[in-house]
Amino acid sequence: MATKKEQHLPIVARDPYLAPYEGALQARAEYAARKEAEITGGAKLADWATGYLYFGLHHQKPYTDAKGKKVAGEWVLREWAPNATAIYIKGDMNGWQKDEAYRLQPIGNGVWEARLPEEAIKHEQLYKLLVEWNGGYGERIPSYVRRVVQDENTKIFSAQVWDEPEYEWKHRNSAKAKKAGKDGALFIYECHIGMSSSEQKVNSYEEFRRDVLPRIAELGYNCVQIMAIQEHPYYGSFGYHVSNFFAASSRFGTPNELKALIDDAHGRGMKVIMDLVHSHAVKNELEGLGNFDGTPYQYFHDGARREHPAWDSLCFNYGKNEVLHFLLSNCKFWLDEYDFDGFRFDGVTSMIYLSHGLGEDFNGYGSYFNGNEDGDAIMYLTLANKVIHQVKPDAITIAEEMSGMPGLAAKIEDGGVGFDYRLAMGIPDFWIKYIKEVKDEDWKAGHILFEMTNRREDEKTISYAESHDQALVGDKTIIFRLVDADMYWHFEHGHSTYMVDRGIALHKMIRLVTASTINGGYLTFMGNEFGHPEWIDFPREGNGWSYKYARRQWELVDNPNYFFADLNRFDEAMIHLLKEHLLTQNPTEEEKKYNIGKHLPWVMKWWDNEGDQVVAYSRGELLFIFNWNGQKSFTDYGMLVPEGKYKVVLNTDAKEFAGFGLSDDSVEHFTEHDELYAKDGKGWLKMYLPARSAVVLQKVD
Repeated sequence: MATKKEQHLPIVARDPYLAPYEGALQARAEYAARKEAEITGGAKLADWATGYLYFGLHHQKPYTDAKGKKVAGEWVLREWAPNATAIYIKGDMNGWQKDEAYRLQPIGNGVWEARLPEEAIKHEQLYKLLVEWNGGYGERIPSYVRRVVQDENTKIFSAQVWDEPEYEWKHRNSAKAKKAGKDGALFIYECHIGMSSSEQKVNSYEEFRRDVLPRIAELGYNCVQIMAIQEHPYYGSFGYHVSNFFAASSRFGTPNELKALIDDAHGRGMKVIMDLVHSHAVKNELEGLGNFDGTPYQYFHDGARREHPAWDSLCFNYGKNEVLHFLLSNCKFWLDEYDFDGFRFDGVTSMIYLSHGLGEDFNGYGSYFNGNEDGDAIMYLTLANKVIHQVKPDAITIAEEMSGMPGLAAKIEDGGVGFDYRLAMGIPDFWIKYIKEVKDEDWKAGHILFEMTNRREDEKTISYAESHDQALVGDKTIIFRLVDADMYWHFEHGHSTYMVDRGIALHKMIRLVTASTINGGYLTFMGNEFGHPEWIDFPREGNGWSYKYARRQWELVDNPNYFFADLNRFDEAMIHLLKEHLLTQNPTEEEKKYNIGKHLPWVMKWWDNEGDQVVAYSRGELLFIFNWNGQKSFTDYGMLVPEGKYKVVLNTDAKEFAGFGLSDDSVEHFTEHDELYAKDGKGWLKMYLPARSAVVLQKVD
């Protein structure tokens, strides 16, 4: 007979504190399974989520059938609009008139269809749908549209017929790209195509591929995360108010140019993921899905739940089968059509709680299971993760979620929602608070290490020192908060100040302790790795629609006279070192047997002296030693670590990284034997530890 423990869901067996809520977890899993069976009729979910192949505008080329008969080509457009009474195509093809020849016909279940001869529609023509309903009408952009463009003069958005030659992939099945992040740590470079140029303009897919992608590859990152891919009316929304879910933003170029960018990245051994915004949609009716067929609830909730109380946007009704088809098809579309390798799901906290997480403190397990959960949203996310991994087993999914709900990044079969990772959103919040509120002499080395590792052991996370939000106008990046105005006048070799020296030292140490304690992956936002100055401010009325701050000043990092180049060089050395040593493994049995210090889930802590502000920990054969003390350097500082010989493989104080170079890093270090500790395999390692520096040693014997 099976024991009671064996009957538990695996995530409950791993975390007994979840036992009181096992019924709720089981109910979630059962609901997702029932819904999947209902919508697919037993078919494979990935085979069902193909709405983009049916809906929208499609050019069916001429062909010869099995009997040798020639079949003429045609254009087919289908739309789901159950409340519509009539739908017409209006555009360049018919003088923007209501034309019976371009009228869609109802074919059942709220679906409308038009079949037109090849000559009726041409590549690059602009068009919209005229949707009529009882009591009204409106111009709409098709829901599954794949290309939307904005008129430079009128600023009006229109659908565009796009019939370019099919892209010829060169690296679609790149084994190196598939492997990235699977056999080791994931190192993510988050970026925004439009603001990736030094020039005051909107950058393009092609320019990014040519100019920025090589930089990312050289730094050593094995994953590129691209923001703002889905079309959005307002450039300054950072891409989070989406209007057209299947359209790659035309601001940056053509679909084939985006495919070329992804293809190039794959050839360089990098995965490419995108921000997927399924947590809400822009309210716009002329550009988006709001009131598409004359009803406010076609895709969204009706009544009080329709509008997001904080985001000025619309909330999807995830319990509706047609909405599930739309969103799950959207997940498959980006993987299938563009060869993306996965997604960072935006706004997951807002999705999974009826309160959208607003005003909640989430101070215990009861906070996650108190009736505030949106069961439909959790079901949708479960199915989304399932379909993504069916389509692309090596795909990765990341939840942007701040409440800490258990199980989000646990396997579906274990009782979880199925994400591969969750963002460790508490880490950048910790650094903001620490830098702003705690004096240097009060920084606790052990507490910092605890905060870096204070996460669930059974869920992988993506750690990051600062988010892109901290770079937005009104806030400050880490380097700007540390150095402030001195960056403008003293960030050149030979002109530094104490503020600059301190800021540079802490910038490197903060990144190293954050990146070296990951239990899944590490992320940086474009430019932050080298301490990009100032803030991000997109063109808006308040700044005269200027692009001055919506760009990245690569000329700064390319100038060897500036400290930006040194910080960039450090980031490159750090990423290459950590990636080489695959920092996702748990402590080895050999490490555990030493029984020294506290095992902080996946890190072995060997030394923690609060008074000295010194801490040492290991990951595999790498030993990390941090001296957070800003006033004291220590000579022959002794620490108990595994016995052996060590060599220096990274030093934040090295001159090449804008340090003072106070240590000779060519010297090998040996532990001193001590009978008292030898039985545990420990010895005394004595080193010179400069103030406000960190060193990484590799055990070589």
